[in-house]
Amino acid sequence: MAKQMTELEKYYNKFNEDKRLLSRHGQVEFITSMKYIHHALDEYADPKIIDIGAGTGRYSVALAEEGYDVTAVELVKYNLGILKQKQSSVKAYQGNALNLKRFEDESFDVTLLFGPMYHLFSFEDKVKALSEAKRVTKTGGTILVAYCMNEYCVLMYAFKEGKLKECRKDNRLTEDFHSVSSEKDLYDYVRIEDIDRINSEVGLVRDKIISPDGPTDYMRPVINAMDEETFEEYIRYHLSICERPDLIGAGAHTLDILKK
Repeated sequence: MAKQMTELEKYYNKFNEDKRLLSRHGQVEFITSMKYIHHALDEYADPKIIDIGAGTGRYSVALAEEGYDVTAVELVKYNLGILKQKQSSVKAYQGNALNLKRFEDESFDVTLLFGPMYHLFSFEDKVKALSEAKRVTKTGGTILVAYCMNEYCVLMYAFKEGKLKECRKDNRLTEDFHSVSSEKDLYDYVRIEDIDRINSEVGLVRDKIISPDGPTDYMRPVINAMDEETFEEYIRYHLSICERPDLIGAGAHTLDILKK
């Protein structure tokens, strides 16, 4: 675990997550995710939110600025420092998604688990993180969980970037094209059936599952070249298809919305 944290800190000391979500392709993911977060929040009176793996606070701060009671937990000190510099009302702590002992059972109405599943590599750790998210969520509450998707990784890295033979040689890609990641790779990639298995193990029921970015990441140059009117139409198009089951697994990310 120490090695993973070191690699993550090195990565996030250079990578600007705020900048990513403010980019054109990032805006699609952010706008879509916020739409479904608000759907969840509308179910509760004076909801309490916890953002586990909050990064630099792109979601936490935005929700706090809307007047919500938001608590954030972030593993990487660098990210946490940026979050705190924003001087919002977010209650921010350093912590690990695998152990949220700071928080009592049934403390929050809406739980965001957006970053941790990207960087946990074993089935057991993913189950542990989701179990902790479940524990701190009130009965009847909503948990939104983000994953990086397998087919995006295979298409963009193995094929587009020409790394197929290297991945095969290093046993990073199975015969049926499932990505196999380790801590040095920083990101882990899943298919819908992998997510279903995690949910089944933890005992959570899906409300719905969406693709927050759909084909957007495949089309970055096209998206970035759009005029504002066309981009607004693209957002409208994406929001109309993001729940389609025939498209969900192909995007870069998936957002799983669960009920406790």
